[in-house]
Amino acid sequence: MLQGKLFCSIYKTRKKTGMYLFVDRQKGLKDLPEVLLKQFGAPIHVNDMILSPDRPLARADVQQVMDKIREQGFYLQMPPPPDEDLYLAEGHPDRPRGLDA
Repeated sequence: MLQGKLFCSIYKTRKKTGMYLFVDRQKGLKDLPEVLLKQFGAPIHVNDMILSPDRPLARADVQQVMDKIREQGFYLQMPPPPDEDLYLAEGHPDRPRGLDA
């Protein structure tokens, strides 16, 4: 039925916007490394979906996600890098010092 596909659960964290954890739905979170869960924080369930090589994901290569889940039990999707124009904009709290010259 799911040959070549993977039924996964997706979780987000309150610690970092845009960070998501993909796991095999059948296994859930029970076998994940303690250090990962500690850094990720309390997982908040977002969605369940069937991953398939012919159905792309928005921010990650679907085959890589499936491979990582099968190999290590999870795939951690990091937030996208900051928009450089916004990051360098005057008034941004993380703007590098010395750009006003």
